[in-house]
This record gives sequence, structure tokens and C-alpha cells, in this order.
Amino acid sequence: MGNLLKVLTREIENYPHFFLDFENAQPTEGERKVWNQLNSVLQDSESILTGLQGYKGAGQEIRDAIQNPNDMSLQERAWNSVCPLVIKLKTFYSFSLRLEEALKSLLKSLTCPPLTPTQHLEREQALAKQFAEILHFTLRFDELKMRIPAIQNDFSYYRRTISRNRINNMNLDIENEVNNEMANRMSLFYAEATPMLKTLSTATTNFVSENKTLPLENTTDCLSTMASVCKVMLETPEYSSRFSSKDTLLFCMRVMVGVIILYDHVHPNGAFTKSSKIDMKGCIKVLKDQPVDNVEGLLNALKFTTKHLNDESTPKNIQSMLQ
Repeated sequence: MGNLLKVLTREIENYPHFFLDFENAQPTEGERKVWNQLNSVLQDSESILTGLQGYKGAGQEIRDAIQNPNDMSLQERAWNSVCPLVIKLKTFYSFSLRLEEALKSLLKSLTCPPLTPTQHLEREQALAKQFAEILHFTLRFDELKMRIPAIQNDFSYYRRTISRNRINNMNLDIENEVNNEMANRMSLFYAEATPMLKTLSTATTNFVSENKTLPLENTTDCLSTMASVCKVMLETPEYSSRFSSKDTLLFCMRVMVGVIILYDHVHPNGAFTKSSKIDMKGCIKVLKDQPVDNVEGLLNALKFTTKHLNDESTPKNIQSMLQ
């Protein structure tokens, strides 16, 4: 059946349908160069998530230092606790920059003429799978980050201490690793509720603006097609039963939500209007049919990280589904 099993056995409401084998896709020779570039980034994604999952803040040490400003041993203890954490936060931030560049390369491959975005996704299944993996990683990272308020507390303490010590002309070796400009950029990144999604949204928007000869529809059609493919695979047992692992269904849900959010940020009218190429009502229904624990974070992502949900043009029944 080839790398991508096309399942246009029936056309439901004119949305595209194929089965993407997210579990077993392998690159063809034509995909290999871009696939290798993306793989070098994606192979580090699990260690990034593990590092974030194991992030233990320096809250107690910081509180002790603030409450006892004249106790130099407590100041030193807090500083020595925070510095390794800031290096770790820089690692996460640096990975987001690599991911941004990887996404631009991927979008270029999946949207370039003469093939339509749908044809690209059909024929370049391994790249479509990598796109899905980027989205899956992104939502997992942001779900974890939202549960760790210590990140911003630790980084704020670091910046305050750096500023104070700079005034005192102290020589701080860590500034070789995280200088003022880097700290400013990291601060903006971690101030976002969902920093990786913001990174992908910005990368996609920049890709569109940097490629003025490429019709906007090539990019938005790529996103809407991916959303439709995921929705159909989730709601149709003869497709979803082909997956060997239940984890792939959660993977599929995250990917669907990720591309909806990207579409909503890139398309001038967003994902929620009646003219949208994404069946938002169907996508939300698919999520709501799943166990609450699996989808609460995803529904919240649609509520709080999309751009156009509360626009006048969004049908009231769609808004009420997400309340």
C-alpha cells in the first residue's frame, strides 16, 4: 500500500482523509536530506522533556536568602542552587531555536510547488510524521512547563541577583553562559504560558512572511489537511484500530490540536470561522469523546492559546463547546 495508505473510500463533508502511519513511516530518498536535518533535532526532544520533568526549583533556598539578606552563606547557597537551573533553562530555550529552524525547513518541503500540500503529505509520509512529532513534543513541553511555577521564580531571582552584583562589580562566571541579551530573550520565552507553541506559531508566521511568492494557502492547507487526517483517524475505528499502541491515539490528538492552533495564528480569519477548512465542531467533539484526563490540557490549549476563538465571527455553538 506504500508509505501512506490513502483511504478516500468515502468523502465526509469534503474534508481530506488518509491514514498516516505515524508508527512506521520511513523516509524515501527524496525526503532523506530534510529528514536527517530534522532527526538531528528531534532525537534530543526526549532528553529535553526528561530534563523539564525532573526540574526541581530552588524555592526554599531563595526564600531563605530573601528572609536573611545579611547571611552570606544563605545567599551563596541560593545562588549556587539557581545557577545550574539557569543553565538547564538555557538548554531548553536553545532547543526551541533549533526547533524553530527545523520547522521552517519542514514547511518549505511540505508546501513547495508543484505538489499541493495534500500531495506532499501523501507522498512524504516520513516528513509528515516528523511534523507530527514536533507538534507532539511542543504540547508535551508546554503542559509540563505550566505545572512548574518555579521556573519563572528561579529565573527572576537569577536576574535580580545578577543586576545587584553587577552594580557591586562582582565578576560572575555564569554571565559567560547567560549574558544580559540571552537572559532578556529567555525571560520573554518563559513569560509565555505555552512557550514552545509560541515558538512554532512565530516560526510559521515568519515562514509565510519570508516566502512571499508562496501562496498563504499552501501553508494553511498543509495545516488544515493534517488536522482533518488526525480527526478522521481518531473518530473512525477501522483507521484507529491500525495503530499498535494506544499512545498513538493521544499522539494523534496532540497533533490535531497543535495544527489547529498554528492554523488559527497563521490564517487571517483563523480556524473557527464558518469558512475555515478545519471542521472545528468535529475536532472538538472527537476530543470530548475521550477520557477527560487525556484531553483536559488539549481543550485548555484550544481555549487559551488560539487567537480567534472569541472573535465575533466564531459561531456561538463552537464557543459554547469550549466553555
